[in-house]
Amino acid sequence: MSRPDYTNDDRFDGLFLQIAHQTQGIEPLLDTLFSFLRRKSDFFTPPAGGDAEAAIAKVNEVVRKHADIYLKDKRREEEEKLKRREAAEAKKKKKKKDAEAAAAAEKRKEENNEGVIEMGEDGFDISNDEPPPSSKPAAAKVAADISDVKSDAPTISATKTEQHKTDGSKDDNNTQETEKEEEEEEDNSPPPIGNGGTIDGKYVWTQTLQELTINIPLPENTRGRDLNVVISKKHLKVGFAKKNKNNNDFIVNDNLTKPIIVDDSLWTIEDGNRLVLTLQKSNQMEWWDAPCQSDFPKINIQKVQPENSNLSDLDGETRQTVEKMMFDQRQKALGLPTADEQKKLDILEKFKASHPEMDFSNAKIS
Repeated sequence: MSRPDYTNDDRFDGLFLQIAHQTQGIEPLLDTLFSFLRRKSDFFTPPAGGDAEAAIAKVNEVVRKHADIYLKDKRREEEEKLKRREAAEAKKKKKKKDAEAAAAAEKRKEENNEGVIEMGEDGFDISNDEPPPSSKPAAAKVAADISDVKSDAPTISATKTEQHKTDGSKDDNNTQETEKEEEEEEDNSPPPIGNGGTIDGKYVWTQTLQELTINIPLPENTRGRDLNVVISKKHLKVGFAKKNKNNNDFIVNDNLTKPIIVDDSLWTIEDGNRLVLTLQKSNQMEWWDAPCQSDFPKINIQKVQPENSNLSDLDGETRQTVEKMMFDQRQKALGLPTADEQKKLDILEKFKASHPEMDFSNAKIS
């Protein structure tokens, strides 16, 4: 039996996630690991002899190995991003080149048609839609033809009208389909932040291929015993243990978009004002468009970027945006102004202070 590749072993991710959430930091997590090795193993006093320096050397060796793996994976990701970018640019250039070629061909066709003279049945030039010279016999013949056609005019008009309506409906359908295709092709909206989004009045969520993270704003100094959290395979229920005038029965009570692994999912309260739920996906090869089935809006999973989406793993700008969304959610829940609304109020207060002679009693902020 071959030895498993422990450098990429994810069987214990759920256990380590629970330890990480409880230790709240890299150094405490490592202290916990080495405390176990010191107290429950002979790691620092190997039976083959040696001292603690051998243990330190082994730790350095393992750390270096994983650092090399990380750098290799990062280089590969950068190379793949570069290839995707180059492919997109090449596709854009080809599309532009094809459009220019089509325009040039159309122009040549128009130039070739400029010298063509169109002749009618009577031998006259009708290229400019000018009527041929009239003669008395010809005029008499035309008058006779007109009198014959008048009797059939209603039938002809009705037939043409019906045909026009049919053609018009087809054109409308084709136009709607074309507009829909163009909208899909020209969707230049940015990718969802953290591969997730905001469910107004409820929470902010992010995701990776393996797990989904939901951040729910809570009143200050909320403790675990104040909440009622029930995580099941296909349903999520989050509420307060005791209902009062400021709290509804449940913040979330809905079926999940897809099933999860309950044993590897957990929740914790951070900073006393934020509930963090980590839901382990059953199928770890697909993206979710929303945590719960009735959530709206749903994200476009075609725009998802396969990167780490835990709040602590996001880059500074993205993390600041997510934290702002969470702050706005908490303010709305408390009936207070959001960050943008507060900024407008501050500007108004400064303006009022600069112009005490003006009456702002009926001023409205939009």
